[in-house]
Amino acid sequence: MESSLWMWIGFNLFVLILLTLDLGLLHRNNRKVGIREALLLSLGYFVLALLFGTGVYYFLGANAGVEFFTGYLLEKSLSIDNIFVFVLIFSHFAVPAHYQHRVLFWGILGALVMRAVLILTGASIIDSFHWVIYLFGAFLIFTGAKMLSTINRKPDMEGNRLILLIRRHFRVTENYEGHRFFIRRKGFLYLTPLMLVLILVEVTDVVFALDSIPAIFAITDDPFIVYTSNVFAILGLRALYFALAGMIHRFHYLKYGLSMVLMVVGAKMLVNASFGNVIPTEAALLVTALLIGGSMLVSVIKTRRLPKEIAAEEAFSGWVPGSPAKPSSGKDSPPAAG
Repeated sequence: MESSLWMWIGFNLFVLILLTLDLGLLHRNNRKVGIREALLLSLGYFVLALLFGTGVYYFLGANAGVEFFTGYLLEKSLSIDNIFVFVLIFSHFAVPAHYQHRVLFWGILGALVMRAVLILTGASIIDSFHWVIYLFGAFLIFTGAKMLSTINRKPDMEGNRLILLIRRHFRVTENYEGHRFFIRRKGFLYLTPLMLVLILVEVTDVVFALDSIPAIFAITDDPFIVYTSNVFAILGLRALYFALAGMIHRFHYLKYGLSMVLMVVGAKMLVNASFGNVIPTEAALLVTALLIGGSMLVSVIKTRRLPKEIAAEEAFSGWVPGSPAKPSSGKDSPPAAG
């Protein structure tokens, strides 16, 4: 059985209801999201994904079900890299804790729209030009290798070219203006630092989507499976951020696991495109779980005796869109509020 138009409509209505409940009822007021609440929300989104995947398995077939769960695990794992960058951005701009959910909500809402466009475009290109799969596979291997080479790179947030460009061409307030992204002063429209943060969050997701979406096309070329697994992974990203933000510094070695996942998935894509489906989806699911679980276990063991400050110094590195690498010597500048 193939996905129908009604499945697409029904799923998007379901997502719209979830987003409405999230913003309208659960987070109507600006407040800090506690770890307990974040863990419960993460569990809730996971259960919904589990139920949906079970439905896919039952209605669309066992193969589609396995593809959904593999894609969901892959996208969920790769989205953790977003969290590292979000922590860096929020820390640098000193975003008040009670405004962070608002930024992530609108950032991820935009991410859902952009990913839908990228997925439908990618599916159309693959359907018309099968050889693009080879480009995707090579790109994933290259991206994984590049991630390995930039794991210990310290981003220069002060010199972020995107933020400098915006400040050069737009009026930006010096301080936060509550939860607002724009304000008017004497007839002029100003951006607030919160808007700068939102722009960086959006750009970060677009850049990371260019890695993660080709990765899931290595698992399946069914647009419905690609889209729904992506959406479920992204919907739970906000809750996962608040659940892990306080301990993300303990997962430095997770980045090694993520880079290896990208290279393995890229290799699977190339092998299957060249020799038929010789590497089953179940194998990709198992390897992804082992690499992510193993790297998290190594991280916890390696950092369990390290003081938080030292662990954070090691973990909060990598690549931020628009930020050049800091020089290897010299002291870091203190973060600015914008």
